Amino acid sequence: MEELVLKNANVHIENGELASYKIDGHEFIHQKGSPGWRNSDTEMFPIIGPTDEADFKVDTPRGPAIQDQHGLLRELSYDMISKGMTSAVYQKEYVANTRVANSKYPEKSTAKKLSWSYDFNFQKSFSLSEDGLEISFKIIGEEGMPFMLGYHPAFKLHIEEPSIETNDRNISLKEVLSVGSRALQVANCENILLKDKKSLSIKTKGFGNFMLWTEVPNMVCIEPITFYPYAVEANDLHKGFDFLGKEPKEFIVQITPKTRK
Repeated sequence: MEELVLKNANVHIENGELASYKIDGHEFIHQKGSPGWRNSDTEMFPIIGPTDEADFKVDTPRGPAIQDQHGLLRELSYDMISKGMTSAVYQKEYVANTRVANSKYPEKSTAKKLSWSYDFNFQKSFSLSEDGLEISFKIIGEEGMPFMLGYHPAFKLHIEEPSIETNDRNISLKEVLSVGSRALQVANCENILLKDKKSLSIKTKGFGNFMLWTEVPNMVCIEPITFYPYAVEANDLHKGFDFLGKEPKEFIVQITPKTRK
């Protein structure tokens, strides 16, 4: 497990996954083994959303691709390409049409192997500063490659009634719980404030939207996304694609601790 340290802040990264972010002993990240979710963070790429209702197929300009929920990136392993005292960079590489074993098969899926019709290199970077923790993503791939991107971090909750504030909404934990597995849409939003015992600002660049998910009261996932998958029918997920240009695409998530008012 890699560690980034700066004064009173500590970040632990496990195989590219944000396992812990502590300031003065206060843990902001949901811990594996706690109720709610088996991970602490992950990425959704190159699609977001359920595909079971579409026979695990997503339309692309090169024909149907076999994808399970939230894509195949999570089935690949990160390689660390650099690390310093306050930063680390990881990457995953994929060769077009390589068949990847689906960890959900056969218990939760009938799709044994997943594949994508394009080469890509996916980089995830961590940078710890006095202001907070920045997590950035760079997608390098073929011009015209379709994709969606979602970042899926889970935050530990310390009080019974935390709230989530946007510029024009105040969302209670009960509202998120009531939506269930579909996740609550927060459209056209780049900045969210999680108000807990110690609060966090989650500011993004490039995503444009969030969705909120939890099924337990001890954690909440605040997920920057390029597209909310339940805005369309399962067979129409391709309508939510962005496309790579000649240059790589970059996305940023800034997690900044705040004093709760």
